[in-house]
Amino acid sequence: MATLPTNAPAPGAPAGVEPVPETMTAAVLVRQGELRTEQRPVPTPGPGEVLVRITSVGVCGSDTHYFTEGRIGPCVVESPLVLGHEPAGVIVSLGAGVANRAVGQRVSLEPGIPDPLSAQSLAGCYNLDPGVRFFATPPIDGVFSEYAVHPAAFCHPVPDSVSDDAAALLEPLSVALAARQAGRIQLGDAVLVAGAGPIGLLISKVAQLAGAVVTLTDVRAERLAVARIYGATHTFMAGEQPHVEPSFDVFIDATGAEPAILGGLARLAPRGRCVLVGMGSDTIALPVPLVQGRELLITGTFRYANTWPTAIALAASGQVDLDGLVTSAHGLFDVESALSAGANPGALKAVVHP
Repeated sequence: MATLPTNAPAPGAPAGVEPVPETMTAAVLVRQGELRTEQRPVPTPGPGEVLVRITSVGVCGSDTHYFTEGRIGPCVVESPLVLGHEPAGVIVSLGAGVANRAVGQRVSLEPGIPDPLSAQSLAGCYNLDPGVRFFATPPIDGVFSEYAVHPAAFCHPVPDSVSDDAAALLEPLSVALAARQAGRIQLGDAVLVAGAGPIGLLISKVAQLAGAVVTLTDVRAERLAVARIYGATHTFMAGEQPHVEPSFDVFIDATGAEPAILGGLARLAPRGRCVLVGMGSDTIALPVPLVQGRELLITGTFRYANTWPTAIALAASGQVDLDGLVTSAHGLFDVESALSAGANPGALKAVVHP
């Protein structure tokens, strides 16, 4: 198949080629608690890569954590870093050898670049490749910028029925899909989800779509107010947990908080399955007699693999409302406000529009 020229428009794209400037604006984390905007050269796509004009970037809790703490576990910001790893955009230029993407295509960028020949990649678990290069994980720059270069294979075309913001939020939807798969959720399962932030809400929704009956808990009442839109049949405040028999088939933690994890484990029925998604506590006091006595299965998830086709289908069909999660939008000169927006009452998801 012949390689498309670098200025070939996508089918249905507007006539003409979008001009690409020589420089772009990027929001840079200079050090813990300090952001500044910089002018940087627009990168040139190499073989197998495309240049994408970024249209929307979701703000993740990890971005906020890097800004406020300067680190997440062993990942430390030691030099200026561009944050942001939930991007969508439009392809404006193709590198050599790219034959299955075209200028003008709207895409969602899967943010990790693994070594395709690593043992984990060859096993189909490329998210576990220890050498993966992931947006906004030091020292790899993220995409709070006007343009980014990325492998064409990890730039997934999206239909017009998926908005720019929804295309960006296919990343947290992929986290939810990975959690559903890890929990082996199936028709009729009773599922408890701790945490009604964007990840917890999306886990609740995909569990409901799989046929589960979902209970969602959180410490913020305003987040539980939208729980039914995202698949939950029952809700309760984390600080007011009712006494219930250990009857849940699956517990998924999207908080990383030790009290939530221990409370969820206690509510699992014998041979129940626990999936740890949230990042928070480095260690917890595991109730070994409980795990042994009920033969509980405990696993974690690390990002996702091979989830984008399903995520796109769910968003395009309207089965998952990603736009409904967006509660504020910000520009590149307002990234600091975007990073702190999650603390506002009623806030769910901030997005940055470069």
